[in-house]
This record gives sequence, structure tokens and C-alpha cells, in this order.
Amino acid sequence: MSEQPAPYRPNPSLKRIERGLESLLFNSRWLMAPFYLGLVVSLAVLLYKFLMLLWEFVLHVPVAKEADVILGVLSLIDVSLTGNLVLIVVFSGYENFVSRIDPRGHPGWPEWMTRVDFAGLKQKLLASIVAISAIQVLKAFMNIDAAFDAQKMGWLVAIHLVFVISTLMLAVSDRWGGDHNGE
Repeated sequence: MSEQPAPYRPNPSLKRIERGLESLLFNSRWLMAPFYLGLVVSLAVLLYKFLMLLWEFVLHVPVAKEADVILGVLSLIDVSLTGNLVLIVVFSGYENFVSRIDPRGHPGWPEWMTRVDFAGLKQKLLASIVAISAIQVLKAFMNIDAAFDAQKMGWLVAIHLVFVISTLMLAVSDRWGGDHNGE
């Protein structure tokens, strides 16, 4: 008669250490919360900058040329898009990496706020970066008579094209790869 080996029973103290380590790792996600709070502070700084730009814009509109008005509006849009980018990162990052946001009892909250997965976050981020880059190119183009710098314009267009191509490539790879759940 052959002796059967005893079934494996993990050491209870090793199991406690493993559970403790897993708990520590899982709860370390809360270390990201201060980063998101810092981004909220940066949003307040952007608001201050926006208000300063708006004030300066309003003061100079009566004597400004049409191109200067358009450049002023583009500057305001640029800061606004950057603020949108910060909000996307704050809400999506918190929702995806720290803790679920409970939208119940908040009917006025945007639907996307709690529904953006990692793939959607990447797309929104890159789309915002492309829009901000496009505004920088447009501002340089609108200001071409005042200060034309062919090298700077070339770099702006080249960098913008890199952002556009990167965004398209990411969208295609997400679609081909079936990255619909952000995995």
C-alpha cells in the first residue's frame, strides 16, 4: 500500500502576510487622490489665468484689429480646452484608479463622468491635446504678419501632425484590438 501525500495546506501565517500585502497594494490607490486634488487646484489657477486674459481682452477690444480679436478668442478657447483636459483627467482618473463615483442623487452630472473607461480616457485626452495643438497652430497662422518665423511654424505644424497621427493610430489600434473595456 502506497502512502498518499498530505494535501497542501498553506501556512496560516503566510496567508495572513499575503492578505495584508494585497490589502496594502489595493489601498495604495488612495495615494493618487492628492494628485487629483492638486489638479483641482491647477484648475483654479487656470480659472485665474482665464479671467486675467478675459479682462485684458475686453479692455483691448475697442481698439483691436479683427485679427487681434480672433487671437484673443483663441487664447480664451485654449485655456478653456486645457481646463476641460484637466477635468477629464480628474474625473476619469479618480473613477478608473481610485474609487467609483456614485452619480445617484446628482441628475445634473454629465453622463460621461462615470462612464469613461481607460480606452475612452485615452481618446478624450488625445482629442483635447489635438484641439489645443490646432489652436496653437491657428494662433501662429493668425499672427503670421506680425511675427513670421518659418522654423517655428514648421515645428508647430509638425508637432500637431504627430498628435493627429498618434490619435488616429490609437483609435485604429483600439478598434482593431477590440479595446472596448479599457484593457
